[in-house]
Amino acid sequence: MARRSLAGGATAGAASRVRFAPTSNNLLVSSWDSGLRLYDADANALRFKADSEAALLDCCFENESAAFAGCSDGSVRRYDFRSGSEDTVGLHEDVVACTEYCQITGQIVTGTFNKKLQFWDAKVRSVSPNSTITFNSDVTSLSLCGMYISAAVAKTVNFYDMRNLTGPVEANFSPLEYQIRCHQSSAEWDGYVAGSVDGVVALNYLDDVKNENMGYAFRCHPNSRNGRSNLVPINCIAMHPSKKTFVTGDDGGYAIAWDAELKKKLIELPSYSGSVASMAYNYNGQLLAVAPNYYQEADKM
Repeated sequence: MARRSLAGGATAGAASRVRFAPTSNNLLVSSWDSGLRLYDADANALRFKADSEAALLDCCFENESAAFAGCSDGSVRRYDFRSGSEDTVGLHEDVVACTEYCQITGQIVTGTFNKKLQFWDAKVRSVSPNSTITFNSDVTSLSLCGMYISAAVAKTVNFYDMRNLTGPVEANFSPLEYQIRCHQSSAEWDGYVAGSVDGVVALNYLDDVKNENMGYAFRCHPNSRNGRSNLVPINCIAMHPSKKTFVTGDDGGYAIAWDAELKKKLIELPSYSGSVASMAYNYNGQLLAVAPNYYQEADKM
């Protein structure tokens, strides 16, 4: 596996999220203190830059020419790469923790630190949401799964049909003992992979029988120091777009690929100097972007 760093001036502060574009190797990077960047991973060049006074906690593509970002000031910003313009498309009462966009329904979905899951019609461009769901705990992670959006709240992953938001179509209680920090769901897998704050990863299937037979949980780093478990939080998970494998990134700077079916470690990348904040596969799974704090690198699979 070849590793290379992105040129063009990586984010000045800690990266919060990396995302590959839907059909190209353009890589979107948001950060806590230096705004939004768009890189051409093939040409190793910076294509777009927008500074921000507010920290950007998450970002996602609308399409190949525009993107959204969730901000610490409660706003959702839209960035047009061609014109260079940006505007506010949503306002929250609290910090926007996670952001997703569904191209099928044209909806922006946000999770906040005030226990809300909110939906916005990108076509209407109203700063007020058209639907809000309130939980008992903060929304820590979002993931698109076809027509469904999955939201991690405490130790539960809730699946909603974005065409009908009257209630969750599935409320899946994970086997994790502590709070879910990150997760990624997959329509092809009919399930999700979730990582907790104490370093445990769980693979859960939505079908009860399949989950009973094939679902499992394991600790990524069962190391011990002075006879005590070394608990390293899982910060991010990336599922391969075509293989039954996934990669976990943790607070200790490790990115590890796992075989979901064989339940074994495939490869452990050389450790990074900072915690692994975010990871993403490109559209065909040949590139894996890994964002340790303070610099970004792209690994060729």
